[in-house]
This record gives sequence, C-alpha cells and structure tokens, in this order.
Amino acid sequence: MSLRELRRRVGRLAIVGFSGHTVPDDLRQVIADFDLGGVIYFARNVLDPPQLAELSKETASLAREWPFWISVDQEGGRVARLRAPFTEWPPAATLGRSGDAALAERFARALAAELRAVGINLDYAPVLDVHTNPTNPVIGDRALSDRAEEAARLGEVVIRALQDAGVAACGKHFPGHGDTSVDSHEALPILDHDRRRLEAVEFVPFRRAIAADVAMIMTAHVMIPTVDERRLASFSPVVVQQILKDSLGYRGVVVSDDLGMKAVSAETPLGEASVLAIQAGCDAVLLCNSTADEQVEALEALIRAAESGRLKQKRIDDAMARQHDVKVRMRDRAPARPAALDVIGSAAHQLVAADMARWV
Repeated sequence: MSLRELRRRVGRLAIVGFSGHTVPDDLRQVIADFDLGGVIYFARNVLDPPQLAELSKETASLAREWPFWISVDQEGGRVARLRAPFTEWPPAATLGRSGDAALAERFARALAAELRAVGINLDYAPVLDVHTNPTNPVIGDRALSDRAEEAARLGEVVIRALQDAGVAACGKHFPGHGDTSVDSHEALPILDHDRRRLEAVEFVPFRRAIAADVAMIMTAHVMIPTVDERRLASFSPVVVQQILKDSLGYRGVVVSDDLGMKAVSAETPLGEASVLAIQAGCDAVLLCNSTADEQVEALEALIRAAESGRLKQKRIDDAMARQHDVKVRMRDRAPARPAALDVIGSAAHQLVAADMARWV
C-alpha cells in the first residue's frame, strides 16, 4: 500500500474540531492530505442558521469518496452547541421524568429536522448512562433516567426517531459513566463495579441501543479495574473489542470520546492516545480542541503505528468497513431534501420543548 493511500485510510479514522465560521485553510490542508472522517461543531463555529448551513455545505464539498460526518453535541440542557434561534431543548432527564415515549419521539424528530436543516448528519446523543450517583458532576440531568430499563426504553425511542429522520445517533458513554464521582474532562474517574453489576445496570441501555441498530457508540474515559486494571475503557481491548463488539454483538461504529480531555491528556500524548484507541477497537477518534498541527501529529502517529505493524492492517480494515457501512446506510436513509431553515425554532418545536419543560 502506498503512503498516500495509507494517509487517506488513517485520516478517515479521525473526526476533528476547528475554529471559525468558515473552513480554515489549515483544515483544508489536513483534508487534502488525509481525507478525514468528519468534523465536529462547537459554539465557536456557529453564527446563525444560514451561516451554519453554508459551512456544512462547504465542508461536505471537500469529501472525496465517502461522505463526511458533520457532527455536533446537541443533547439539550447543558450540552447544546446550537442555541437560539435553534430550539433550546430542556435536559434529557425531563423525558425520563415524564415516562412519555411519544414525547421522546416528538423531541427526537424535531431535533433531527433542525440538524438536517443545517447539514448535520450525526448527533452525539442520546446519553445512555444510568444516573445512579446523585453526586455525579458530569452526567446528572443529561441522563434519561436513574433506572436502567427506563433509560433503555426511552433511549431506543430517541435513536430510532433520529435515524428514521436521517441523523445518525451516538449512544454514550460505554461502558457507563453514570455512577462516577469525577468529571473525565478534568481527571480519570474510577468505576468500582464487577461484570455482574455492569450487565445488570450499565449495559442495559446499550444492549437496547444495539438492538435498535444505533449508528455509533462512544466510549467513556473511565477506569474499571475489575474489567481491566491497566487501561482506561477507551484504550481497553477488553472493554471495546471483547465486551462491546464480541459479547454484546455491536456491529456499528465505535468512537472515542475526545482524546484531549484531561482523563487522557494528563498522562498520554494525543498521538499515542489515538493509536491506543484504534488498537483497542475504536473505529474513529474525536480530536475536538486540538490545533491542526496537533491533529496532523496524531494522524502521523497512526501512520507510524501501521507501518511498524503495531497497528494491524486487519484492525484498520475493520474500522474502515464499519464506517463505510454506517455512512452508506445513513446516507441512504436521509431525506432527499434537507428540512427548510424555517423549521428551526418553529412554533411546533417550541411546543415540544414546552411539554418537556413541564418535567424540569
């Protein structure tokens, strides 16, 4: 395989963040060199709906053989990159308190319409963590419920509604971040549960999501010593390959949480983290807040690992095949035309948000 082809294959394993309201020259160069897997938007990329729609169109035009993931964290509540005039959704916990599957479906369909209107085809939602620790500083009302079966039931509704409307869903954060007391953005949480407990609680929503054919599952940067005493979950072949893929039978795309989070970056450089995540079974890595130079360094680390044999070709082939299959499936399910911009913040969507807010 030529170096050029290897660069393109490795590039498709990365979803990157960037700054600005248009595609910057350094990102264009990275795409030209590596043919990336996709981009992720943050508030720094958003001026208004017409600008964001144009940015998505500009970004999508740079893709080569495969469509890009044009993605965002739009859960509702605290985690929402798209603010007014987009509909500002209450947190997911309101759906759990309501217990209303029809309301969850209305929410997800409305959310998908607004995302499609601005060219976004992947949402890092729903959160499938079971909120069993009231002192959890990072999950809280982002979770659908503190009961595993309820989180599973409503999570499935949200996944199916998003994907039926042409937006890929991403269930997060496997194997579970709901019973931690540390925010993985700041430090490494430890989850002291054995496999029996994980099967009975944490895995329940993910099993349901897998049955619903969820497009993507995101790993958690947590340590579970009873499962793997040496490696955090995102770097653990036991967690990602053996449990999620082999035991639970997941056939979609596994993506790491952002490798720039302090749970990772405090101990592991970005390039090494990228190699460890792909080795463990992740099919894509999130590089959210790194510079273009840092992103290139991470991709070059993957290339060196592939050339040395440390990163097996079979592992890269599997990651590529999973991404290709899911991208094609979601492309084929997408409506022929995106929703019009006037659906954003519409009266109908505001009514859904108001119905959710009754359960705040």
